[in-house]
Amino acid sequence: MLDGFRPGELRITGPVLAEVFMGVISKWNDPKLAALNPGKRLPDTTITIVHRADGSGTTFNFTDYLTVVSKDWAHRVGRGAAVKWPAASSVGGKGNEGVAANVRRVKGSIGYVEYAYVKKNNMIYMQLQNRDGVFVDPDDATFTAAAAGADWFSVPGMGLSIVDQPGKNTWPISTASFIIMYKEPRDRKASQETLKFFDWAFRNGAKMSEELDYVHLPKELQDLIRSKVWSLIQH
Repeated sequence: MLDGFRPGELRITGPVLAEVFMGVISKWNDPKLAALNPGKRLPDTTITIVHRADGSGTTFNFTDYLTVVSKDWAHRVGRGAAVKWPAASSVGGKGNEGVAANVRRVKGSIGYVEYAYVKKNNMIYMQLQNRDGVFVDPDDATFTAAAAGADWFSVPGMGLSIVDQPGKNTWPISTASFIIMYKEPRDRKASQETLKFFDWAFRNGAKMSEELDYVHLPKELQDLIRSKVWSLIQH
């Protein structure tokens, strides 16, 4: 955490973010950070990396993004629910709440958490440059843009990583929650009841999603799921 800056006031790119988390960039006033933030007085403060101490989907999503945007990160660290963090100055936290607490406590730290914890803890975040070269804030609109721009049916089962998606309004480190169902369920009645629930959730769950700081799937994608996925499930 850096004092004196508002949320979204500082900017960073994916490759530079990877260098920060590798420990290649270890000071906030590093020339690469200064070049991205002209006119900002960045302190000569050591950057402390705050990461998850436990395995998590949040870590997989974050390291997946760094692997896509940085060949060095892909070679040295890679993606995973738990990885060996290379930066010399680093500290782990259990769960998103542990990471958030350490970021707030440790001066000059930087970490990664789910968006809900950013809002809940009034955390300072950086704008991140997306694939189209635009610096964007993390919010409902930029998460929705990532989901809307993804080619969901390019891989079997829609098991798609949506990091670094194209689009001017896209937040680059986004992911989806998945539900796995059998094409040939043993209990077809229970399977159909499950689909009815998800249909209800698509139609009525937007407000509840927002209250939990998740985003609702775009209507166009909902319709495609109904026609291309649910139609495959025997009933």
